[in-house]
Amino acid sequence: MGKFIVIGERIHCISPTIREAMANRDPEPILKRARDQIAQGAVYLDVNIGPAERDGEELMQWAVKLIQGECDNIPLCLDTVNAKAIEAGINVHNNSRGKPIVNSADAGDRIGNIDLAAANGAICIALCSASGIPADNDERMGYCQQLLERGMEHGMEPEDIWFDPLFLVVKGMQDKQMEVLDFIRMLSDMGLNSSGGLSNISNMMPGDVRPVMDSAMLAMAMYCGLTSAIVNPGDKRLMETLRSCDIIRNNTLYADSYLDI
Repeated sequence: MGKFIVIGERIHCISPTIREAMANRDPEPILKRARDQIAQGAVYLDVNIGPAERDGEELMQWAVKLIQGECDNIPLCLDTVNAKAIEAGINVHNNSRGKPIVNSADAGDRIGNIDLAAANGAICIALCSASGIPADNDERMGYCQQLLERGMEHGMEPEDIWFDPLFLVVKGMQDKQMEVLDFIRMLSDMGLNSSGGLSNISNMMPGDVRPVMDSAMLAMAMYCGLTSAIVNPGDKRLMETLRSCDIIRNNTLYADSYLDI
């Protein structure tokens, strides 16, 4: 079990500031988000350009070169439904500090993203679903096996496929949360890596509640073997929980100053 990998989620076109910066090729708002997240503990940065049907390839290459060029080649998680844009980003990604991540494949229409990651020596986040939410963990495991076999057939190592259990919103799906945690445990027992958008669980909750809920889920998921998550590293409570869990899991050497490291 290695040190937990934080993928910073805040370079996302859903943010009006980031959407405008991407449209105008304005580097400063993007670089500010990148630098802030790195200072807060991000190991990877997710770069979500949205569908970007018209200019996705050029936009992704611009973003990758900008962020890596100004941020010491931090590795990136390339996030869009536009497969050509992901490939374009991989083509200019500097791998000196880590492989790029393809975000994401599934067992349905996006299964080709596994092939794309394999062909380009990238990591792939693989959603354990085809379309919609799996009915149960048997269905999740079926998709997991399908995606694992697909990746290995194309030459990927199992450790380069990070399986996403699908974190579900608590409001309306409270009864499904332990099932997700049980599945993370199953992945861990198989020696597989896992990741996903953990902050999905607190969607539609009040702002003061979200950090509490996210932190609780993170601690439970890390105990079950979660190896990575796409989160907001600016969430102080969550990052303190994460660092504390890594101490307890013996992934980080304890020091009285560990919260500041």
